Amino acid sequence: MYETIIAITIVLLMMGTAVTALYARDLFISIILFGGFSFFAVLLYLSLRSPDVAFTEAVIGIVSTTFMISALKKTGRGCSR
Repeated sequence: MYETIIAITIVLLMMGTAVTALYARDLFISIILFGGFSFFAVLLYLSLRSPDVAFTEAVIGIVSTTFMISALKKTGRGCSR
């Protein structure tokens, strides 16, 4: 019962983070929200008792977020107007 409520809550948080990242005007904020989405995915996998998939998601989320932030810094793009 509680596991279902936790999973639904995490999925709703993931959906909220994804929609907010889509409509954010600042690219840096969008990247940070993507990192939050990845974090909620890790929590969801852990709540579903799949630690190996959660670990893989955490590594991919950290690497891709770092890569996107460094690419954003090199291109000098900030906000879309």
